[in-house]
Amino acid sequence: MNTERLYYIDSHLFDFEATVLDCRETEKGWALILDRTAFFPEGGGQQADTGFIGTVPVRDVQEQGGEILHFCGEALPVGAHLPCRVEREQRLVRMQNHSGEHIVSGLAHKLYGCENVGFHMGEDCMTIDFDRELSWQQLMEIETLANEAVRDNLPVLCSFPEGEALEKLEYRSKLELTENVRIVEIPGIDRCACCAPHVERTGEIGLIKILDAERHRGGVRLSLCCGMLALRDYRVKQENIAAISQALSAKRHETAGAVSRLLAEQQKGKERIAALSMELARLKAERCPATEGNLLVFDDVLDEVALRELVNLLMEKCGGIAAAFSGSDETGYRYIMGSRRVDLRRCAKEINRLIDGRGGGKPQMIQGSAAAGAEHIRQAMETDFSQI
Repeated sequence: MNTERLYYIDSHLFDFEATVLDCRETEKGWALILDRTAFFPEGGGQQADTGFIGTVPVRDVQEQGGEILHFCGEALPVGAHLPCRVEREQRLVRMQNHSGEHIVSGLAHKLYGCENVGFHMGEDCMTIDFDRELSWQQLMEIETLANEAVRDNLPVLCSFPEGEALEKLEYRSKLELTENVRIVEIPGIDRCACCAPHVERTGEIGLIKILDAERHRGGVRLSLCCGMLALRDYRVKQENIAAISQALSAKRHETAGAVSRLLAEQQKGKERIAALSMELARLKAERCPATEGNLLVFDDVLDEVALRELVNLLMEKCGGIAAAFSGSDETGYRYIMGSRRVDLRRCAKEINRLIDGRGGGKPQMIQGSAAAGAEHIRQAMETDFSQI
């Protein structure tokens, strides 16, 4: 059944009337075919429109076997003539981004010979995959020229050239096309085969902003957004930078430097804490009396490196196992154990059984976790593990 495609006639048509030609039940719900539709079926990297047919929500629109199916949660009678409404803001946002993508892809192709080999439009941004690497400086050049194209409010021309006219036409396309080829052209910027609805002039797109770029399969993957999505992205970042500015008592344009200084101060603090932690480990070791049995220490101050150093020092003062536990009865404990005389790898299974723990390691040192409480651990560490 042929459906007149109103979205090709007027991409800004959101309210229209149509007659139901067919209504069939499918796994995705009721599929309606209309005599005319402004609902765009998913294609060309752009998602399907949603909206209403009468009072029934349209959840998805797909083209299958040349038919445009409107998937709804309810059936509608064949022959019914009903008002229809496309979700306006959703369509406009998608057109802004898709038309912006054409400008960026066209410029990348024109300036650097890049081919668009992948395109995905998400709810917050879109991604474009180019088959060549581009530097950030090159991407900023493309971004600047793209926004100049928006400023110049160029026409976005859509047509269906045929025969010899199509054969002679140079245009971008991921597929080899021979018939019913819809060409979307932005003069001086891009000419591309595309089935999706677009803005009428580039001024409708608004800001085009490249957010990020990463190497991808020998080329580059861009994340970018346009128009209202770019505005939303800017607002979120502005709110974040304002909060950082206030927290650091720095002007907004100076926050990067302020954060760098803060990180440098934190690194110095970490280094000082590490040095103090090692000194504290040595002091703790000195306070422990030598013994032929096991030495057990509970600590909630030392970092892991200093805790290991403490065990190394205690190993020289005991004939059994030097054990350091960090944590609490409520959250559990982490442990490190060392010995010059006891094969800890051989004893690990029994040790873990006694302290309800898990862990292992080498003959001279093991580490892991324990779920037992401090008193239970003390009793367990009174065991002579050298006899095991």
